[in-house]
Amino acid sequence: SERKTCGFTNDFNFSIRMRSQLKDERKKLLAKLAYLYYVEDKSQSQIAAETGIYRTTVSRMLAEAKKEGVVKIEIENFDTRLFHLENYIKQKYGLKAIEIIPNLVDEPRESLEKRLAQASAVMLRNLIEDGMTVGFSWGKSLRLMVEQVGTKRLDGVQFYPLAGGPSHIHARYHVNTLIYSMASKFHGECHFINASVIQENSEVTEGILSSKYFEDLKASWRCLDVAAVGIGGYADSKNPQWFDMLTSNDFKKLESEHAVGEVCCRFFDQEGVPVYPELQERTISITLEELRKVPNTISLAYGDQKAKAILSVLKANYINHLVTDEATILKVLELDGDQQFTKK
Repeated sequence: SERKTCGFTNDFNFSIRMRSQLKDERKKLLAKLAYLYYVEDKSQSQIAAETGIYRTTVSRMLAEAKKEGVVKIEIENFDTRLFHLENYIKQKYGLKAIEIIPNLVDEPRESLEKRLAQASAVMLRNLIEDGMTVGFSWGKSLRLMVEQVGTKRLDGVQFYPLAGGPSHIHARYHVNTLIYSMASKFHGECHFINASVIQENSEVTEGILSSKYFEDLKASWRCLDVAAVGIGGYADSKNPQWFDMLTSNDFKKLESEHAVGEVCCRFFDQEGVPVYPELQERTISITLEELRKVPNTISLAYGDQKAKAILSVLKANYINHLVTDEATILKVLELDGDQQFTKK
């Protein structure tokens, strides 16, 4: 009995040693394949020919090498966590592209805005090609974008305004100024708008929109290749830019219909559904439904006060390219009840 027990123990220990040895050999093989692929820069087909292992098996083993920690890939000087967040947002809201700018400790707002503007300018620049029709709304964020976009020589690019102008605003932020600047930088043509975004009543608005002067402009809204728009938070009667064009009744109506923001001066609720039809009928701008049909729509939007509006715009698919900062997008996820990236 003792001899049998001792024999069993020896067999058991031998089995453990064999499994350990096989495991070590497996890791050694994984390491060798990883070396050939990542260090020697050989293709999977070359590795298969050299080792006699099927190419499909080489592919699986390289994946296994990363999973088992035999290979560790590090990207220096970049926060890969943000890449993961970008991919998550892109998939969640069906975006074509998103860039999230990290927030730096004690960074002045002007510095953050410049980094956001530079990122959005690169994205916009890459979207515009020869012969395209490009639309612009107006405001500070778009001005920041335009200032950073640089020059690009293209042929046959047309720039159109997407909304009428405000009652009073700094000339640098006006839509006509922005499209003139873009046309100069891209060697294109620009078309101005000479009407206020909000009119006194729907009859006046309809008269303007149906005029011969507006035929070309309205037609451009239906065949845009690219649209650059701002995202505004809920109407604040103290806003100095253009909300003075709204009456006290307008503000009451927007509040009662739970408006959370606007794009091209068209207000919507938390689901992105347009609200207050009477105001919509007094507004001279591209409609939200028309905007949704544009192949490439880009926005630079940031700040807690805009988070609700950004979320609504994403839900309604009014834009498909977004540049924002990390703090803002995390606030958007929080408002959407998504705790995926909540800091523990």
